[in-house]
Amino acid sequence: MTDNIMVILSSPSGVGKTTLTKKIEQKYQSFKLSISHTTRSPRSNEVEGVDYNFVSNEKFEELIEKDEFYEYAKIYGNYYGTLKKNVDQIIKNNDIIFDIDWQGTKQLSKFKNLNLIKIYLITDSKKELKKRLIKRNLNTEKEIENRFNLFDEDIKHWNDYDYILINKNLDSCYKQLENIINNEKKTISFHKAV
Repeated sequence: MTDNIMVILSSPSGVGKTTLTKKIEQKYQSFKLSISHTTRSPRSNEVEGVDYNFVSNEKFEELIEKDEFYEYAKIYGNYYGTLKKNVDQIIKNNDIIFDIDWQGTKQLSKFKNLNLIKIYLITDSKKELKKRLIKRNLNTEKEIENRFNLFDEDIKHWNDYDYILINKNLDSCYKQLENIINNEKKTISFHKAV
């Protein structure tokens, strides 16, 4: 493979991983977002091929059968997955950032040839998480409740990660994220040079 890195950002729903992912992609030309396939319907602000590749259940299951995914999971009744061919193509010339959950992280971690940096984001409290889920106004009350209830299950998996960041303040969290990425890049370059 290459010395390009793959950064995984995971968190319970509503912590800010999508916002942070987009900030990294906008600032660093070298980073490309891994665009997942999903069977859920697009939200009003989402664009096909930019936010997700939206596919039918049948198409997704066909891709599973053909072993086309590095990772996939069923979350809130919908499939989400990362196509191998997309990642293999991007990593040749770019770093990749993944916005995936703990299930996807576990599956990606099995591929020892990938330069993975696994970062888990969390809010400073469950109360804050619920406030954010309501404030972002993207989900029904029932969906908010489901996402909130999965919080305890999600945080059981943070020991699978290299770093844990508390997103109490977006700018501060972003700076920490940048520092991790820059340090990891330097380490990989150093090891390659030695």
